[in-house]
Amino acid sequence: MTNVLLIAGKEIQESLRNRWVLATTLLLAALALTLTLLGSAPTGSVGVRPLDVVIVSLSSLSVFLLPLIALLISHDAIVGEIERGTMLLLLSYPVGRWQVLLGKFVGHLAVLAFATILGYGVAALVLAATGTGIDADSLAAFGLMVMSSILLGAVFIAIGYLISALVRERATAAGIAIGVWLVFVVLYDMGLLGVLVVDQGRTISASVLNVLLLANPTDVYRMFNLAGTGGVSAFAGMSALGNAMTLAPTALVAALILWVLLPLSLAAHAFSRREL
Repeated sequence: MTNVLLIAGKEIQESLRNRWVLATTLLLAALALTLTLLGSAPTGSVGVRPLDVVIVSLSSLSVFLLPLIALLISHDAIVGEIERGTMLLLLSYPVGRWQVLLGKFVGHLAVLAFATILGYGVAALVLAATGTGIDADSLAAFGLMVMSSILLGAVFIAIGYLISALVRERATAAGIAIGVWLVFVVLYDMGLLGVLVVDQGRTISASVLNVLLLANPTDVYRMFNLAGTGGVSAFAGMSALGNAMTLAPTALVAALILWVLLPLSLAAHAFSRREL
């Protein structure tokens, strides 16, 4: 465990030197503040709780931004160090390959978690500073949104490690990472929507749809945040989905955790068999 923490600390220090922490935090905070100040304006006329509007806005932002940030910081975690020759030096110490991978994961996740909590937390604090009343239900939903956003980032960090463990060049890893982001964030839902329109409910039942949604971690994240609680799902226009959804919030969280563990395990296996 000591080796894992040492490697995690090394990754955090490198992120600080490369300004990843500062850049990510400022980006998330700036976008969160913009969405908060612009998005909470109409709530007084439509009777929606202001923090629910913020949750919907930040959830939509997280689906696009956090997977991209996670892939950018993780796609060269292995192949990059191999190209630079630092991986051989690191493995010359009494440390296992799985410890290297796990330490890197903990370090990168800590960076992403810090940026997410601080960036999104600033938005909530600004909203509270305006004198807007925030009830306990909205605050709990906001906390769950931040937690699930970190979990979504963990999924794509693990996917980035899998890419990095399989390819031979950093440029290849970068190209595949962008392709993975496009598939999961943009193309998958477009294709699924097209299939549902063509099918018209004839062969794709609710249970099959649930499986198709679970096959994409960004859809799991959307269901958890936009269809999980009444106030948020009503404003997001997903109350019907929330009523029809047979998956409990705990099942959705378990699906996200599985999405972390599976690619991380595959990455560890690929890394353990790789010749340096």
